[in-house]
Amino acid sequence: MCGIVGVTGKDSAVSILLNGLEKLEYRGYDSAGIYVNDQDGHDYLVKEKGRIDDLRKEVGEAVHGSTGIGHTRWATHGEPSVANAHPQVSADGRFYLVHNGVIENFQDLKQAYLSDVTFKSQTDTEVIVQLVDRFVTKENLSTLDAFRKTLSLLGHSSYGFLLMDKEDPDTLYVAKNKSPLLIGVGDGFNVVCSDSLAMLDQTKDFLELQDGEIVVVKPNEIKITNQAGESVERKPFHVDIDAAQADKGTYPFYMLKEIDEQPNVMRKLSQVYLNDAGEPVINDDLMTALKAADRLYIVAAGTSYHAGLVGAKLFESLAGVPTEVHVSSEFAYNQPLLSAHPFFIFLTQSGETADSREVLLNVNEQHFPSLTITNVPNSTLSREATYTLLLHAGPEIAVASTKAYTAQIALEAILAKALGVATNQPAADDFDVKQQLALVANGMQALVDEKDTFEKISKDALLNTPNAFYIGRGLDYAVSLETALKLKEISYVQAEGFASGELKHGTIALIEKDTPVIGIITQKNTAGLTRSNLQEVAARGAKTITIVTDNLAKDGDTVILPAVDERLTALLSVVPGQLLAYYTSLNKGLDVDKPRNLAKSVTVE
Repeated sequence: MCGIVGVTGKDSAVSILLNGLEKLEYRGYDSAGIYVNDQDGHDYLVKEKGRIDDLRKEVGEAVHGSTGIGHTRWATHGEPSVANAHPQVSADGRFYLVHNGVIENFQDLKQAYLSDVTFKSQTDTEVIVQLVDRFVTKENLSTLDAFRKTLSLLGHSSYGFLLMDKEDPDTLYVAKNKSPLLIGVGDGFNVVCSDSLAMLDQTKDFLELQDGEIVVVKPNEIKITNQAGESVERKPFHVDIDAAQADKGTYPFYMLKEIDEQPNVMRKLSQVYLNDAGEPVINDDLMTALKAADRLYIVAAGTSYHAGLVGAKLFESLAGVPTEVHVSSEFAYNQPLLSAHPFFIFLTQSGETADSREVLLNVNEQHFPSLTITNVPNSTLSREATYTLLLHAGPEIAVASTKAYTAQIALEAILAKALGVATNQPAADDFDVKQQLALVANGMQALVDEKDTFEKISKDALLNTPNAFYIGRGLDYAVSLETALKLKEISYVQAEGFASGELKHGTIALIEKDTPVIGIITQKNTAGLTRSNLQEVAARGAKTITIVTDNLAKDGDTVILPAVDERLTALLSVVPGQLLAYYTSLNKGLDVDKPRNLAKSVTVE
């Protein structure tokens, strides 16, 4: 959600900014802009509604500079427009600002300090840049002191700020609170970004910033200070990712590439977290903390929440520990009664999910142990949780998550196995997670190799329907929620996932002739019941599709899944749902990777 880039000390600033913004397109946005200057008194502000390609056309060849800032905006205050796009500029044209986050008290600040200023946008961001200008011109503060004073007025607002002063053309002013920002360290130049992917072609060494810190960045200097104005020393961390991993290569869309990468992700997780004997290799301190817990609380949002539903079954069946799963935005402000010794697990692809971070802050205040399972090292939730386990899935660019979801489930299975063995659970001893993940990887490969089959099903059943239903029981219900989400996210079909037994308690009223109902059947004890529910909707005109494991298959089933342990069938049954969503979106002519109104990393509550 929104993206920030900045550079100082490079003559190719324009191309660096534009290329960086393109790398951040996955986060979701509706407008974009850059501001650059060339140190000789020439500067340029270019903004445009729409895509980065639209911005490139407006930039043209004349725009140049060695220092600049850029932004992709996802509208919060004010509609998508050129006026509301970032960078926002002060009334006198001296200060330029890009901003991620939400300023909660911007209206109060506007009335208290800026009643005489004519605003050109509807954004909360413009209030900030006008405040900096006010404190410099009216109170004779330096730019840094004016910036610091402005920050002191923002209360609990979330922000990632990147500010430029036209009269100090090689300097970038940076600050953050609840919104991620990194400083990329170069040789004779430095960069700023909200995601390291944006600048991996420039540097792989980055400085992480903490909430409340202010940074002054010049071509050969980086100065970090805390809220008290004290200097902070911090060594950079190295991002060991090949920039080519973030490219889609010969694939038409990132989503298809990421679906295809899932078998390798399963193998990678086995290599990282299992030894040659197939035994989990997990940090001893983490295992000690998990063993001390009397209840696990999985906290997540969206697709990660759905992965948590599967994970809860794994922890309970393999480790024998009661496990609850909570939507982070609800848990943050409606915390339930907790057990005596809770342990929190945060599932997040980006490690920056604002709702989950709000829960983690509360958890830390109560001194409870926590684990973040994320795809992004050094992300906010990774840094602030007690422990971290990485997904090792590689960059996930498409807004609709695929490989991160399956990676989360696979890692939950490994962790549940480890905890079960550590607590002498017979079910864990009998569960060969290494062999099963190998079977899952092979099964995934077989499914992704049958793309033509899923495209045909999509065209026959989903392409022209206004709505669809996924149904199942137990783990199949959890997967129904995720596959329905995939379809609605990228194809805009009104899709819902239901516990199949609940259909007759009201929802069956929505079944009409040719309404697609996809039944997921992988659990032996409920297979007959879900088939009975499918017969009920078929009797009312529904077009039924079945996704069934080999051992439960019958003549006429639509998709047959390779056999794996029942507890891991979610890793296979989700793949057809991913591909059905992909081909429905593709054949509707939609942008598969960047669905409307959505953002990859939701960094505001």
